[in-house]
Amino acid sequence: MQKLQNYINGELTEPIGKQYIDNYDPSTGKVYSLLPDSDERDVQLAVEAAKAAFPSWSVTPKDQRAAVLLRISSLIDKSLERLAKAESKDNGKPVSLARTVDIPRAAANFHFYATGILHFASEAHAMEEEAINYTLRNPVGVAGCISPWNLPLYLFSWKIAPALAAGNCVVAKPSEITPMTAFLLSELCIEAGLPKGVLNIVHGYGHKVGSAITAHPEIPLISFTGGTKTGAEIARVAAPMFKKLSLELGGKNPNLIFADCNYENMLRTTMNSSFANQGQICLCGSRIMVERSIYEKFKTDFVAKASKMSVGNPADDKTKMGAVVSEQHMEKILACIELAKSEGGKVLCGGNRVYLDGENKGGYFIAPTVIEGLPYNCRTNQEEIFGPVVTIMPFDTEAEALMMANASTYGLASILWTENLTRAHRLAGKLHTGIVWINCWLLRDLRTPFGGVKGSGVGREGGFEAFDFFTEPKNVCIKL
Repeated sequence: MQKLQNYINGELTEPIGKQYIDNYDPSTGKVYSLLPDSDERDVQLAVEAAKAAFPSWSVTPKDQRAAVLLRISSLIDKSLERLAKAESKDNGKPVSLARTVDIPRAAANFHFYATGILHFASEAHAMEEEAINYTLRNPVGVAGCISPWNLPLYLFSWKIAPALAAGNCVVAKPSEITPMTAFLLSELCIEAGLPKGVLNIVHGYGHKVGSAITAHPEIPLISFTGGTKTGAEIARVAAPMFKKLSLELGGKNPNLIFADCNYENMLRTTMNSSFANQGQICLCGSRIMVERSIYEKFKTDFVAKASKMSVGNPADDKTKMGAVVSEQHMEKILACIELAKSEGGKVLCGGNRVYLDGENKGGYFIAPTVIEGLPYNCRTNQEEIFGPVVTIMPFDTEAEALMMANASTYGLASILWTENLTRAHRLAGKLHTGIVWINCWLLRDLRTPFGGVKGSGVGREGGFEAFDFFTEPKNVCIKL
């Protein structure tokens, strides 16, 4: 059975404790590889390697740093099929999704920030008192990057690429649930000639590796994507140490559908925004609010499409719905469905585990689930489920829709369907979310800021905001 290794100081190494964690294939429910059960000793080695590499990497000319990252991007592109199959096997998502979204986006992340650093500029301000101020932006040092399991390589590279491009060295922890593509990235970094110690990848549990990264006194910056509860714990530990923090946390995103929308486009996209990646995307629109005049039509059409979605082997290109990521997560989702029933919700389709035949008979599959009849402020409509489960509810007025949409402790993203230009702009300004998609979903421009408000986190990633985060500004004032 394959044993994954840590990537520390440019080499693949076993954990100091020589202990390993079972890594499951969600589509079969069986262990198929082992990953290091690392601890604070492995993190310390990674920090020492990053500190040793930083003086040289931080002053490496930008074009040379960019060239290395472009080589990594190119190697990801060349390894598309291998990485897509690994992502599918590790996460349970359809291989077709990994092939068209996850892996191309990982390559794009490295490419974007490799070229972006060449255009990153600071400011200068002339004063009437015959003085000039200019701003230096220097890399912070050792960056701690902790990424989630739902989009493993996609989000791992989203953090690592800008940190490295800006001249930092990185100690990174991928999710222990989906470690495979991070391990394969280690091999690609060695092949690309990334200098030793610039990137270090330490595998293991969050309470061991993640906590050690968060609390380490020589890691002044933490970028984390994951659950709100974990984000709160990271903030509790890091804030008294005055670390820079970027926390991209959970979401309970509203999808507002008005009667004047482009109906067919809305319906097609809403299927995707509800169930893509088995609903395991923090940006999925899990609370669907529909203007009452089209509510019954939408319900009939939406439930019909959801009922026909193919749940099956993720390796099959015809599969639209793969497995959820783990048995524990599957049980959590099923418990949330039972909670919805107890709150008075009516399951219109799905609501159950799906059992397949053959090698997938032990896999963690759940049918696409649509629930109606719940109040907007019940637990089901307030708590993140992070699975193929959506609620639908009617509204009568724009004001009511806005009230229900904003009635959440989360504020990551929102979706708005209307052909009324005035309404679109008016509501975009009033929705309490970091992102508003109008007549689309998950249409991403890498130049734009990404992040949420309220319980969905603090800080912004993406574009030059990422470079701002991974650098420290210094004002220099010269009297002429």
